[in-house]
Amino acid sequence: MAYRQPGRTLGIDPGSQITGFGVLEKDGARISYIHSGFVRLTPSPSLSLRLKHLHQILQKVIEEYHPADLAVEKVFFAKNVQSALTLGHVRGVILLTAVESGLEVFEYSALEIKKAVTGYGHADKKQIQDMVKILLGIPSIQNQDVSDALAAGICHLNWFYPVKEKG
Repeated sequence: MAYRQPGRTLGIDPGSQITGFGVLEKDGARISYIHSGFVRLTPSPSLSLRLKHLHQILQKVIEEYHPADLAVEKVFFAKNVQSALTLGHVRGVILLTAVESGLEVFEYSALEIKKAVTGYGHADKKQIQDMVKILLGIPSIQNQDVSDALAAGICHLNWFYPVKEKG
């Protein structure tokens, strides 16, 4: 198992069509942006090949950036049964890849993530994206799936690695 960087997390927003991911690191009160991207699960060959592709991409990200843990959004809603089943498979691949790589997995509800990032549990996607850019000091984000993944990472880092008061 490769070395894992304490205070570094991989945030993931699982999606049946696009899965966003982002690597962040916390040092004291500062959260730094390291890397982000997304995997498009096109309705091409077969579900099993798309899931294998997702697994391979996540393995490469973990091997290159050495996060200590993974923050993933809990899923509570899907538009239809087929989407729910596909999303379940996607989450299964994400969780298995993390555990196989030695990462500890933390799950957060959309409400917890929104509240941690914006202070409001019912913020919309644009509010989350704008706040993520401000908190990380980055000018742009590839798409809302990446923004949601970074938000999951911010939520986790602030919850799991609180700033210790002096004195």
